[in-house]
Amino acid sequence: MALAGTLLAATHRRELRAVLHLLGQVETDRLVLAAVLETVSFLSLAALELWLLRAAGARSRLGTVTALAAGANAMAGVMPAGGVLSLGWVVRQLQRRGVAFTAAAASLAVAGAVSLTVLGVLLVAGALLADPSGPAPGLRESVLVGAAAFAAFALLIGLLSLSSALRRATARAWRRLGAARPALARAEASLADVVRAAASLQPDPQKWTRPFLLSGLNWLGDAAALALCLLSLDAHVPWRGLLLAYTLTQLFSSLRITPGSLGVTEASLTALLVLYGVPADQAIAATLLYRGLSFWLLQPIGWTCWLVVTLRGRSRDSADGTP
Repeated sequence: MALAGTLLAATHRRELRAVLHLLGQVETDRLVLAAVLETVSFLSLAALELWLLRAAGARSRLGTVTALAAGANAMAGVMPAGGVLSLGWVVRQLQRRGVAFTAAAASLAVAGAVSLTVLGVLLVAGALLADPSGPAPGLRESVLVGAAAFAAFALLIGLLSLSSALRRATARAWRRLGAARPALARAEASLADVVRAAASLQPDPQKWTRPFLLSGLNWLGDAAALALCLLSLDAHVPWRGLLLAYTLTQLFSSLRITPGSLGVTEASLTALLVLYGVPADQAIAATLLYRGLSFWLLQPIGWTCWLVVTLRGRSRDSADGTP
């Protein structure tokens, strides 16, 4: 990483000077508003997880869930396989607070499914909003074709699942797979419990609009913060292509190729902004501001939350006599 930065500085001095100049001219009022929107976005995510935990019968508070989300975000941001480790940490901390394993795991799984679903809807909306005759018509068409193919595949899977014979055959194959492997059988049993707990999250269907709205607020608040980062630099904002560029970046970032998607997010967002007409120096500067607010600023906050939550959890274990 240090070598790459050195090479970049040596070969792109002119661009870096332009970026530094732009960063020195930031309009702080708009940047502060972007930070407020990032806060609203993060609290919406925590509220989504809280809603699902309560729907599963768990007693939790927004402050606790927010601290857990911040700590998990910090772990996922810098540790290899951080997404998996952070998930295990959150489940463990919820168990220490009296939440059953199946309820915790199911709530987090459903929260992830809701977030991905809303992101997919916003991705399609961004593609529809993008100018068909704009700078990247091929990208727009590829997203729409890909979304249609995925929807058709999901519909096919849904139709196949209606077959009782197919469900029985799948169940037999699943049981046969773990029959000779005790460890795998235990993992299958745990997964089945989580799936049943997730399926039991069926409160009044009308109330399910709330978690989807919270997820939408999470994504759109973050996207609006990106727009304000551009505006704080007095940069060109590609309004018709911004949502598509943002959602594609989030899709790439969700692959977690690197801890915290470092490098992946910056490169993809900068490239997509440039593709939609933002000058390179403005795109780089806006990306740095956006990542500073949405990632780097949350790291010290998240690790502080992680430390406090972990120590309190151990204190609970000591008080209960748990080893």
